[in-house]
Amino acid sequence: MSYTIVEEDLDHLASSWSDWRHRLRWGSVFVLPAWLKAWWEVFGGGAQLYLRTMRQGEELVGLAPLLVRGDTASFIGSADVCDYSDFVLVAGQESNAFSVLLDDLKGNGIRRLDLGPLRPDSTVLTHLVNVARGRGYGVRCQSEEVSLELDLPATWSEYLGMLNNKQRHEVRRKLRRLSELRTAEHECVKVGGEVDERLDVFLHLFSLSGNEKADFMTARMETFFRLLARAMAEIGLLRFGTLKVDRVPAAMTMGFDYNSWHYLYNSAYDPRFGHLSVGLICKALCLKESIKRGMDKWDFLKGGEPYKYQLGGQEVPLYKCRIALS
Repeated sequence: MSYTIVEEDLDHLASSWSDWRHRLRWGSVFVLPAWLKAWWEVFGGGAQLYLRTMRQGEELVGLAPLLVRGDTASFIGSADVCDYSDFVLVAGQESNAFSVLLDDLKGNGIRRLDLGPLRPDSTVLTHLVNVARGRGYGVRCQSEEVSLELDLPATWSEYLGMLNNKQRHEVRRKLRRLSELRTAEHECVKVGGEVDERLDVFLHLFSLSGNEKADFMTARMETFFRLLARAMAEIGLLRFGTLKVDRVPAAMTMGFDYNSWHYLYNSAYDPRFGHLSVGLICKALCLKESIKRGMDKWDFLKGGEPYKYQLGGQEVPLYKCRIALS
């Protein structure tokens, strides 16, 4: 049966996700239609949308979430807010889907693919590069950054046992110190209709967290965060962790639960409570809550910040891959 490619739009993709979600392998939150649509609405100006589905007869076998600038195609998204990306494919159909996609890209005047960041298990690295090299295309892939993640055990005690002596001592010491000095309460909950109220508190803490975070959260970026939070809350993936000290919000995390993974997307804290290590404690308690709910993995995401190592995160290399379609 022959393979074909069909042009899609983001509204149709978003409305079809409930039907397609179990057929295709959506490798992370960063390729979900809700995420793609939020990013495109805020940052897509100046680019041309190249959103294609690959099909075998009437059967859907893949999705290419790309955009085009000039003669170069890349994933919908940007490295500052999308930690990694990939194509969305049916297992076992990767080579056929990529063959029809490469034909369509060349037919539309695309001369280069600039793809990244990529996990080692991405379909780009496991399949596309082989298909491209088989056609004689120039392929260059290199490691550029790291992400950190942690396989979660069944209990908090087992988690503490996974840490080295120094890590375990520091986590316990910080938790004990906070409880001895102040009245603290923590929750990490799925957020629905109250998303704007919680996001307001999170963004306020973000503005207090230091010059780097304040510079990052421009008016345009705030618009993206609000669109993203509402979209992810609507499909039931958004979670906020909140640590209150003496009933005052001292630290928060913003993350997403998807396919038994928790993605720790961003965090913020009030510097007035910095001496109590509230930022790290808030993350540790959210991690504890994920263990209690039986989650499989914590993804600390891109970047080598010290707290990720302190909480037991393990490095995963992230790659950039450039393919010349000639």
